[in-house]
Amino acid sequence: SSGINAEWPLRPGDPRELEAAKHDLNYIAMEGNIACLVNGAGLAMATMDIIQLHGGSPANFLDVGGSVQESQVEKAFNLLTRDPAVKAIFVNIFGGIVDCKVIATGIINACNKTGLELPLVVRLKGSNMEAARKLLGESGLDMKAYDEFDDAAGAVVKFVN
Repeated sequence: SSGINAEWPLRPGDPRELEAAKHDLNYIAMEGNIACLVNGAGLAMATMDIIQLHGGSPANFLDVGGSVQESQVEKAFNLLTRDPAVKAIFVNIFGGIVDCKVIATGIINACNKTGLELPLVVRLKGSNMEAARKLLGESGLDMKAYDEFDDAAGAVVKFVN
């Protein structure tokens, strides 16, 4: 047999974790109310830390990885928005390997399909970030974009507190 089940024994847990694995997303459910969509485990850990530093509580660990595609961003948003505890979404991307435009397009598609009503805070830095910001700005989505990590984290925490 191939895939995730061949490598790791199944354990009882959040079914979203298994669903995420099927789409090559690293997802771990947590107890908080701020959903995080991040690329890279280190940035994901730092994102959870800075949310807590600002008095917030992360709802998940979600690392979309370096080779993420638009469809995976959509799947990630679907996972995040299905958590009833989530009161806001924080997208924090450092585009060294990741193309910020791919993330932006995935966000727009996901929000249009799900009719996202949660506050959305987006920080995109790196590869194609100007084109990504332009796409998001022209999308008509109700979202807040930030350049600085600390400013973005502070803003998303304000939405839920």
